[in-house]
Amino acid sequence: MTVMTPAPADQQEDVEMLVPQSDVAVENNDQPQSMEVAAPAEAASTADNQVTEDPQPSRFTWRIGNFSRINSKRIYSEPFVVGGYRWRVLIFPKGNNVESLSMYLDVADAPTLPYGWSRYAQFTLAVINQINNKYTVRKDTQHQFNARESDWGFTSFMPLSELYDPCRGYLVHDSIIVEAEVVVRKVVDYFMYDSKKETGYVGLKNQGATCYMNSLLQTLYHIPYFRKAVYHMPTTENDMPSSISIPLALQSLFYKLQYSDSSVATKELTKSFGWDTYDSFMQHDVQELNRVLCEKLEDKMKGTVVEGTIQKLFEGHHMNYIECVNVDYKSTRKESFYDLQLDVKGCRDIYASFDKYVEVECLEGDNKYQSEQHGLQEAKKGVLFIDFPPVLQLQLKRFEYDFARDTMVKINDRYEFPLQLDLDRDDGKYLSPEADRSVRNLYTLHSVLVHSGGVHGGHYYAYIRPTLSDQWYKFDDERVTKEDTKRALEEQYGGEEELQPANPGFNNTPFKFTKYSNAYMLVYVRESDKDKIICNVDETDIAEHLRERLKKEQEEKEHKKKEKAEAHLYTIVKVARDVDLAEQIGRDIYFDLVDHEKVKVFRVQKQMPFSVFKEEIAKVFGIPVQCQRFWLWAKRQNHTYRPNRPLTQSEELQAVGHLRELSNKANIAELKLFLEVEIGPDLQPVAPPDKTKEDILLFFKLYDPEREELRYVGRLFVKSTSKPLEILAKLNEMAGYDLDQEIDLYEEIKFEPSIMCEPVDKKVAFKSSQIEDGDIICFQKSTPIDNDHQFQYPDVPSFLEYVHNRQVVHFRSLDKPKEDDFCLEMSKLYTYDDVVGKVALQLSLDDPSKIRLTSHNCYSQQPKPQPIKYRGVDRLSDMLIHYNQTSDILYYEVLDIPLPELQGLKMLKVAYHSPTKDEMVIHSIRLPKQCSVGDVLNDLRTKVELSHPDAELRLLEVFYHKIYKIFPLSEKIENINDQYWTLRAEEVPEEEKNLGPQSRIIHVYHFTKEANPNQQVQNFGEPFFFVIHEGETLAEIKERIQKRLQVPDEEFAKWKFAFLSLGRPEYLQDTDVLSNRFQRRDVYGPWEQYLGLEHPDTTPKRAYQANQNRHTFEKPVKIYN
Repeated sequence: MTVMTPAPADQQEDVEMLVPQSDVAVENNDQPQSMEVAAPAEAASTADNQVTEDPQPSRFTWRIGNFSRINSKRIYSEPFVVGGYRWRVLIFPKGNNVESLSMYLDVADAPTLPYGWSRYAQFTLAVINQINNKYTVRKDTQHQFNARESDWGFTSFMPLSELYDPCRGYLVHDSIIVEAEVVVRKVVDYFMYDSKKETGYVGLKNQGATCYMNSLLQTLYHIPYFRKAVYHMPTTENDMPSSISIPLALQSLFYKLQYSDSSVATKELTKSFGWDTYDSFMQHDVQELNRVLCEKLEDKMKGTVVEGTIQKLFEGHHMNYIECVNVDYKSTRKESFYDLQLDVKGCRDIYASFDKYVEVECLEGDNKYQSEQHGLQEAKKGVLFIDFPPVLQLQLKRFEYDFARDTMVKINDRYEFPLQLDLDRDDGKYLSPEADRSVRNLYTLHSVLVHSGGVHGGHYYAYIRPTLSDQWYKFDDERVTKEDTKRALEEQYGGEEELQPANPGFNNTPFKFTKYSNAYMLVYVRESDKDKIICNVDETDIAEHLRERLKKEQEEKEHKKKEKAEAHLYTIVKVARDVDLAEQIGRDIYFDLVDHEKVKVFRVQKQMPFSVFKEEIAKVFGIPVQCQRFWLWAKRQNHTYRPNRPLTQSEELQAVGHLRELSNKANIAELKLFLEVEIGPDLQPVAPPDKTKEDILLFFKLYDPEREELRYVGRLFVKSTSKPLEILAKLNEMAGYDLDQEIDLYEEIKFEPSIMCEPVDKKVAFKSSQIEDGDIICFQKSTPIDNDHQFQYPDVPSFLEYVHNRQVVHFRSLDKPKEDDFCLEMSKLYTYDDVVGKVALQLSLDDPSKIRLTSHNCYSQQPKPQPIKYRGVDRLSDMLIHYNQTSDILYYEVLDIPLPELQGLKMLKVAYHSPTKDEMVIHSIRLPKQCSVGDVLNDLRTKVELSHPDAELRLLEVFYHKIYKIFPLSEKIENINDQYWTLRAEEVPEEEKNLGPQSRIIHVYHFTKEANPNQQVQNFGEPFFFVIHEGETLAEIKERIQKRLQVPDEEFAKWKFAFLSLGRPEYLQDTDVLSNRFQRRDVYGPWEQYLGLEHPDTTPKRAYQANQNRHTFEKPVKIYN
C-alpha cells in the first residue's frame, strides 16, 4: 500500500552529506521481494500556484521481503511517478563498500531522456522502525538530477549492525520497509527568475561587497512599524536623495522595495552615507552597520513626529549589580541596549547563552570586591534584565579572538535557536526584581541573518518571514526565493556534516566537514506587540512629493524597459549637420568633426522607407526633401570618423534598417548620417549640386594663435585635380580675412595615439596629396619670419598637440581630501617643475619648492600613503597614473621649508609627559635622518619645561598602552617608525637612576575587564615604569603609586591591584610582597609580567586613529552625513 501524505514533522536532523551513485551499473535482481508501489502522483504545481503554495511531497513505500537472503550487490524498486517524472529507489543491502546500508533516489528513465535533461527534487529516504516509529531513520536532501548525476543519496545511511539486529525493530520477519518522500520543484533559471512574480518581494542589487548591508536593509524594511516611521520622517521635494538626505534616500529605497517589480539599487542610499566606490567594495560587519545606521536615524528623527521610534522598537534595559554576601550592600547600574551579544562558543542554544549572560560571578579570595563602606568583601556580580524591547535583536558572537593563534577566528559550532523564545522561563530567571512581570516576554522569530564564509570575508543573506506566517523567504541580494522552516532554522545552526566520497565504487571512507554557513544575527518580535509591529503600511503613509517623484522615476524606467523590449524593431538614426559642427568644434571637441552623442537622434522603425524618413527630417529641420543629401560616416583605419560617401538614389529607396546594416559592420543598432544642405544667395536651402568622382568634400577649421582658438568655418567641394592655391581666396572669405591674406594650410590626419597634422603644399593637386572625401583642412594666417611677437602655440600642430595632452587637474588640500580646492588646466607633458610652478602661482606662493604633491589612489578614492618626491617623476601624466587607471586629482601641501631640504630630514611626533603639569603635549621634531635619538631629546629640551635644567630624558615606544622599548641614545632616527607606535618622551625619575642592588623596575599598566562573560583584559591609559624595593608590601607600593598619579582617596579605594602574566590577572592583597613576584630586572623591553591597576576607564573615547594598526577588513563603518 502506498500512502500520499505530507511529510511528518518530526524528521530527524540530517548529519550526513550525500553522494551520487551514478557510477554503479544497472543490475537485474531476481530475488523474491514483496513490493508496494505508489500510484502516480500529481504533476508539480504551476509557477502561478507556487507563489502561494508549494507542491506537496508524495510518499512511496517499499516493503522488501527475504532481506537477509538477498545476495545482489544492489537492488532497485519498481518505478513510481512524482511531478510527472519516473523515479525509483536504489539500495545496497550489504553497503556500497561501507559497513552501512547505502540508499539513493534514482531517475528511472535516465538512459532514454533527451540530451541536456535536468530536474530538481527535494526528498527524504527512510527505513521504518516497525516496533517504535519514534526510532525510524530519516534523512533528507535536495539535488539537481542530470545525465551525469542521475542518482543521489546516502552511502552511509545507517549501520548494518543496527539494521540486521532483530531486536532493533528495523528487520521484522526478515522484511524491511523503505519510504521515499519526493517533492519535485521546477528548475529555477535565475537569468529568467522573477522574484516579484514568484514571491511577491524584490531583492537589492549588490554594489560590490554590500550583501551585508542588503541583508540588514531587508530585515529593517520587513519590520513594518520601522518602515512606517521612515516614511513619516519629514522630507521635502527639494531634498536630493544622493546628496545629504539619508531620510529621503531610505524612503526612496523602501518605496521601491514595496512597489517595484524588479530588484532595487542602493547607490542613492550609500551616496547619502557619504560613501564612495571604495566603501561599496569594502565589506563591513552587519552589527556595526546596524548600530551606526540606527544611531544616525535616531539623530535625524529628533524633533519630528517619529522621534523616539528607534528606542521604542529596539531599546531594552538591563541592570549590572554587585551584591555583598556578608554585609548589607548592593551596587546597581542601569544600562540600555539596542541589541544583545550572545556567546556561541560553549553554548548549545540560545537559552544556554542567556543563562551564561546572567551567570553570577563570585568575587572571593584574591578577587574580593572593594566596598566603599566595608572594604574588601565577598560578593556576587551579575546582570539581570529590567525590560526587553518589542523587537529583540540578538547578535551571535560567531567571531572571537583566538589568543593561542593570535588572530580572529569564526566559531562555526552548532548553535540552536527556537521559533518561539520564552524569556520568562524558569519563573523569570533572566529578570531583575524591578522588572514588570505583567509583560509577557514571549517572542516569535522574524529574521535569521546568515554569514557564509570565514573571518576575512564571505557572503551575507537573510531568511525573513515578513508576516510571521509559516512561509519563510530567502533574501539573497537580487534574488528572493520561498523557503521552508527547516531551511531557515535547522540548516543555519552550523556545526558539522558528513561528506561522502564522490566515487562510491572506491573504498573511500566518509569524512566530516564544518558548515561555514550559519546564523549570525536573529530578530525576534514580542507576541504581545506583534499586531503593532507587523502593521499595515500603504501609500497614505508616504509623502505626496515622494510618491510623485518615485512614480515619475518608475514611469521613466517602464518607458526605457519598453523601448528596450522593442529595440529590435527600431533603428537609432543620428543626424549631424553643419550647425552641430560649428557648435562643437573648439568647445566640446577639437579633433574629427562631431560628437554623435550630442546630435539630433531619431528612433525609426526599421521597415520605414528612407524616403519617408526624409519627410520626417523636412518637418523637424524645415529643409525640403529635394534639398537634402545624406552622407554615410565611416571609421578609417587610423581610427578617425569621417563622412565617406553620399547615399545613392537606389539606397534612398530602401528601408532604414537595411541602410543601418550597410553602413555598420560592427552591428551597432545605429545609423549615423551627415546631412549636407546647400544655401542659396537668398539664404534659403537649394538642391545640392551633382557630385562626380572628381568632386571632393572637404571640411575646414580656422586657427587663431593669438586667441588660441580653433573653430569650424565650413565645407567646400573641390576638384581632385585642382590645387589648394585655387581656393585660398574662398577660404579667406570664409574666415573673414582680406582675400589676399597669406594663409598656411595643414591636414588633420589623426590624433590617436599621437597627433599627426602635416602642412599642405598649396601648389600640389589635392589628388597628389592623397586628400579625399571627408578630410579636414586646418588653416591660419601665415606668421612672418621677422615677427617679434611669440605665441605659446604658434601653429595648428603645436596647438593640437597641446589640446591632445591638455588635462584639467582637480587639486585638493591634503587636510581636506574629499573637497576640490581649485582646478588648473595643464598639459600631460608638463614637467614636475611646471606643475608645482602653476600650483605655487595659484596659491600666490613665491617658492614652488615648498609645494609637496601626493597622487590619488583610484581604488580607495584617497591620497596615496607616500607623497611624490622632489622631481621624483618626469611628467604630469606620471603623477596621475595609478596602475592602469588615470586620475585627474592631485593633493597638495604647503611646507614651511623647501621639499628637497625636508626630504633630507626625518620628522617624528613625540608625546612629552610633563613632570610638573598633568598634561601631555605632542611635539613635531624634524632633524636630519642621520641624527640619533640623543639629538631628538636635545631638540625636545629646547621646547619643553623641565623640572630642573639637568633633567635626563628618555624616549619610549608605546603600543596599545604597553611599553615595548626604551630607545638607546645612539640609535639612528632614520629607521624609527611613528606611524603605528606612539613615541613618548619623559624625564627619568631620580629613584630609577639611583637603583639599589635590592630594587627593581617593573611595568605598571592600567586595565579593565570587558563586561561580557569572557571578561577579557583591556589595557588603557598611560603605562609607566615603577621602582619596587626588596620586601616592600603592596600597601606601601599603593601609597607611592597614589601619590605619583595624584588620585583622590575615595576613587583610589575602588582600585584593584593584580599581578598579570600573559594576560591573566592574579589579584593581590595589601600584605603581599611584590618583589617575590617580579624576579627579572631587565624589563625595559616588552614583558608580559606587569602590575595591573584595575579601575574604570573614564577617558573620553576617541575616534579610530591610524596607529591602531587595524586590518583593512576591520575598518569601522562610517556614515559621513
